[in-house]
Amino acid sequence: MVRVSNPNMTHSCDQQCLGPLTFHPRAVGHEIRLSEGGRRAQRAEDTFKGGVVFTSRPVKTHERIRVLVEKRVPHWQGAMRVGFTNVPPLTRSLPLPPIAVPNLTQTSGHWATIVPESCCQEGSVLEFWVTDDGHICLKFQNSEKQKIEAEVDVRKPLWAMIDVYGQTCSIFLLGSKTKGFLFKRTSCPTLDPLTRQPSSLKPDSTTQREKSDDCISYDRCVVCMTREADITLPCGHRCLCLSCTSRVLVQFGICPLCRRVSTALKRDVCVIL
Repeated sequence: MVRVSNPNMTHSCDQQCLGPLTFHPRAVGHEIRLSEGGRRAQRAEDTFKGGVVFTSRPVKTHERIRVLVEKRVPHWQGAMRVGFTNVPPLTRSLPLPPIAVPNLTQTSGHWATIVPESCCQEGSVLEFWVTDDGHICLKFQNSEKQKIEAEVDVRKPLWAMIDVYGQTCSIFLLGSKTKGFLFKRTSCPTLDPLTRQPSSLKPDSTTQREKSDDCISYDRCVVCMTREADITLPCGHRCLCLSCTSRVLVQFGICPLCRRVSTALKRDVCVIL
């Protein structure tokens, strides 16, 4: 069953904004549950399939979609698949095919590649995009980009698609970005579900503890998923450890959860209830 937060909240954009980017709330695999405003896609752990999701809007060439692997289950083989499609999510019949490769890729208008298990560990961040000549590119943390030969039809609108497959059972959509000549452009969330909208799901007490409406803490850093999250960003999210903070802010300059620009940091002083 799909559960999403209320998407009807306003947001402000400027010329550097690519627009909101979430998972499409209707066209999702039958084993997927959406939460956090449509940015988290979690598949049932007792199966390896039924986890296909699509972006809520078309994406541009060279728009890098950034995905955080939140959880994996080692008893399955294989990991997530990523790719693109010309088929609009709203036109799809439900239920969706159980897997992207080959159920979708053998049909017209779908292209996907397999992400290695070694690159889908908990805390791993993957970027993927399509080039002007229709090739799919992947980039993992601290590694060179990989170009996958493909024939993606870039003449038509493209939606990114992800198959939360095999060992990968929970992902978080961190947004997207493009690198322009003068400045980079980034996507924005449709809402900030962690501080404005209570989730329709019960929070996992081992990973998240609410302290107030404006100050949310995570037990573990959302980047490395191993060290304690002890840094509070100006937006109110305590979601990074000290080791990851400098790298995240230098490289991206934004909160990894709400995408707000973060120019200063402060140690968390909130009392956890």
